[in-house]
Amino acid sequence: MKELRRKVLLPVFQLSELVDQDAPRAIERIIKQGKGHSTLSYRYRFVWDEEEGRGYNYNLFPVILDRRSAPWIFGTLFILSQLESETHPVMATFHARADDLGAFKEWLDSQNNSEELLFNFPKPKLRRTTYRFRGFLQQQIRAREIGPRTAKRRMGTVVSFYKWLIWNNYFTPEYSTWEEKEHQLSFKLADGRQLSKTVGSTDLSISAPKAESDFDGTIQDGGKLRPLTGQEQDWLLEAAEVKGNSECHLLQLFMLGTGARIESACTLRVRHFSDPGPRYSKSLTGEGDVYRLRAGPGTGIETKSNKPGTFQVPRVVYELLHTYVLSKRAELRRERYVVKHGEHPDIYLFLTSQGSSYYIAKEESQQFNPDLDRRYAKNGQPVRQFIKDHAIPYVRENYKEGFFYRPHDLRASFGMNMTEELMKLVEEEKITLHMARLIMKDLMWHNSAATTDLYLDYKKNIDVFYKAINGYGERLQQWTDLAMKGLTIDD
Repeated sequence: MKELRRKVLLPVFQLSELVDQDAPRAIERIIKQGKGHSTLSYRYRFVWDEEEGRGYNYNLFPVILDRRSAPWIFGTLFILSQLESETHPVMATFHARADDLGAFKEWLDSQNNSEELLFNFPKPKLRRTTYRFRGFLQQQIRAREIGPRTAKRRMGTVVSFYKWLIWNNYFTPEYSTWEEKEHQLSFKLADGRQLSKTVGSTDLSISAPKAESDFDGTIQDGGKLRPLTGQEQDWLLEAAEVKGNSECHLLQLFMLGTGARIESACTLRVRHFSDPGPRYSKSLTGEGDVYRLRAGPGTGIETKSNKPGTFQVPRVVYELLHTYVLSKRAELRRERYVVKHGEHPDIYLFLTSQGSSYYIAKEESQQFNPDLDRRYAKNGQPVRQFIKDHAIPYVRENYKEGFFYRPHDLRASFGMNMTEELMKLVEEEKITLHMARLIMKDLMWHNSAATTDLYLDYKKNIDVFYKAINGYGERLQQWTDLAMKGLTIDD
């Protein structure tokens, strides 16, 4: 079942309030009534927090819709109240919460008396709205319409929504909205210390266990990543070249060469590759030269959780991107960007053919733009679309049916490429296994050495796994051949 679109993003939202004529900062708005009718007018002003010294202005503000495509007041006010408590909100987080509440509102509207159902908490527990919605989510999981993790997140958002309704006295439930419970959570810090804390939960929580296997061909590194084979890496780069998309070719090459995530590759700046004679360093693997490119806060390059770090950019990759900076193709795209968006003090390296950026860095997206005219967030979608519409179909048609990959798999592929190079050095006794581990941890920006070990153990585990499977398969074949001899057509 395809879900309805229950959210729109407003390019510009500025919280305002109606005021009297003599109020400070009042703005008059005149509404023409048409020929023969007098005009109407009212005065308003933008809300300003004197203590915080800021207004409540947002780009890409999410508005939750009901089935009539009208704004849902309670849901949208909830999103606004949460935004007001954040000094530098990440709008993608609130877009996801609006999606969750949009799904909840769609369920409400599919029931009888949806307005009453919102506040319906009678004595029978399973007839209360929160428990009914939980049951609906579980039905969706069984029907494979949504995954357990999506259902868990939606239920959590609805719980937060009801806490807000009750806290702000929009209603007082006749009976409890859920039952609270506490339990001890134990966890280990990066330095090895064991800690525990008391956490609260409700009986509405939906279990979303991770179906993990040490031998499913993936690595758990910020999500399940599938390292691509060397041949598969050749195929996807060939697809970008054949399709004539130099930007997607270079973006993916940078990711494969450095282990960068898509947000980092898409927010590289022209100035990072403008120096014709940069200072190179010796590669950590001992082979070739690298350009050490700092990334994170203050560099213009977006990183996960704003973590500072350094990319080891191979010399050949730096020289290729420097050549691209000087190319007529890149220059034309920068000119189109300036025409469309105006001068930029730190322009992005990669731009679309229309002169738009692939991604907007978090620091830039948090700066309010009163002239914004788009209704979508920029998160590398052109790259993802190229992969879906061009790269994957090309590889499937020419090399491997069923081939699939995601941008983040390129990071895992880099990790495995480096692991293989380092293990060769270990086997040649040029470095120790401990040194290889430290180098990999640095190259992949891992906080925990346990994550690094997943890469070091990956190939060994997979090889052992398939050797065992193949060996057992040979024995099974002997058994089935023997059983086949005892069968006849008449049987």
